[in-house]
Amino acid sequence: MDQRLAYEEYGYKKPAPLPSHFYLARPLLRLIPRLGGHLRVLDVGCGNGAMAAEFLRRGCKVTGIDLSREGVEVARAAYPLGRFEVMEADDEILSRLHEDPYDVVISTETIEHLYDPRSFAEGCFAATRPGGLFLISTPYHGYLKNLVLSLLNRWDAHIDPFWRGGHIKLWSHNTLARLLRETGFTEIRFRGVGRFPFLWKSMILSAVRPPSTPQILPFESSSAHSGSPSTQDESEGAASTSKG
Repeated sequence: MDQRLAYEEYGYKKPAPLPSHFYLARPLLRLIPRLGGHLRVLDVGCGNGAMAAEFLRRGCKVTGIDLSREGVEVARAAYPLGRFEVMEADDEILSRLHEDPYDVVISTETIEHLYDPRSFAEGCFAATRPGGLFLISTPYHGYLKNLVLSLLNRWDAHIDPFWRGGHIKLWSHNTLARLLRETGFTEIRFRGVGRFPFLWKSMILSAVRPPSTPQILPFESSSAHSGSPSTQDESEGAASTSKG
């Protein structure tokens, strides 16, 4: 599905980071070994460029893509050392950018807004070089957090159906790991960030595109994936008052 058909402007006016940036940036950067000028980074769903700027400050060569024209214009003005383009995330990213696959592909707080997360994941996979790293974050949902939301009757505020362009898919550790695994990524690891363990605001999953990529079979039925992926759990106890 063409994500552009349903996209509405997020409303970026300034390069100021969103609230989630303050509990995502540090743990995200820690997951990347040997940050520096040799590293080529693609930020998928870059918004106003605030996260891309973290990599630019560390000397990386950074490209950001987003469907928000306002966001891309803000990013271009604020961070001229980066490249920012209005573009959909699909398997034609590299051909449209005229770029080779990237060492690191990141996407923060984007997939929960998408109608077609599989084409998005396939695009991120195609844009990652063999042996390269993919990092993705999205709001965390798990048993304890879901239970607390129910007991406190907070689901209406948490989901907020009146938020135009808001979250349309709620991801768990298992469902997001399954998507990455089916797309072809391996070495999938989990990290909770923001607030307290098991009440995390968001989660970061890291994954590797195998150095030698086998042919990816069509997506299997949900009945074939009853087991949980083998992952590593860590917590990041940063506090924030933004919605998570």
